[in-house]
Amino acid sequence: MSTMLYLQTDKNIRVSSPDVYLKDIANLSCSDPAVLAKMQALKIRTIKEEQYGRYPMAVTDIVKKIQALDSNVDVTHIGEPNFIMTFEDPSKKRRLISVIKIIFVCIVTFIGTAFSIMTFNSDVDIPKLFEEIYVEFTGMEYTGFTVLEISYSIGIGLGAVFFFNHFGKRKLTQDPTPMEVEMRTYEDSVDTTIIEQEERKGKE
Repeated sequence: MSTMLYLQTDKNIRVSSPDVYLKDIANLSCSDPAVLAKMQALKIRTIKEEQYGRYPMAVTDIVKKIQALDSNVDVTHIGEPNFIMTFEDPSKKRRLISVIKIIFVCIVTFIGTAFSIMTFNSDVDIPKLFEEIYVEFTGMEYTGFTVLEISYSIGIGLGAVFFFNHFGKRKLTQDPTPMEVEMRTYEDSVDTTIIEQEERKGKE
């Protein structure tokens, strides 16, 4: 009598050991504890030391290994048929490099944003516009620093906070921020591209 094994995989799975077992890359469920324990200890792949990176994998290859170990096990798969296994450095030796990259990106983003705001203000001639509005509504001489400049500066800051739905470590709502959405979209696109490239290599 065959035993049913439920296998669930995500699109991107992170591992920190070169010896990859089935329990590391999939969620398993089985009514037979002995079969479940045996499958959890099934070695799927051995990665060379310090060969950190992303490795495309197909569920069909995993199913073949399971059936080779025990032909009486029927596998029901839930999730992505192809996924990415990301092998990360377990010692976190690259943490300093990651911190440097984050600082660099923050600086570039800050400078780029400031430059964009300044060029926009120059293109539409914001100072001249504020001067005309101030004189028109107050009839007073324009000094160059009025309530219009103050409210405009505060408005830009508040607008950025509300748009990104994030201030420091706090979120204004439970919805993901636009940056999180873009990052997830980018990660999904990268994973899909890697999988498709691997499939094309196999066909060629």
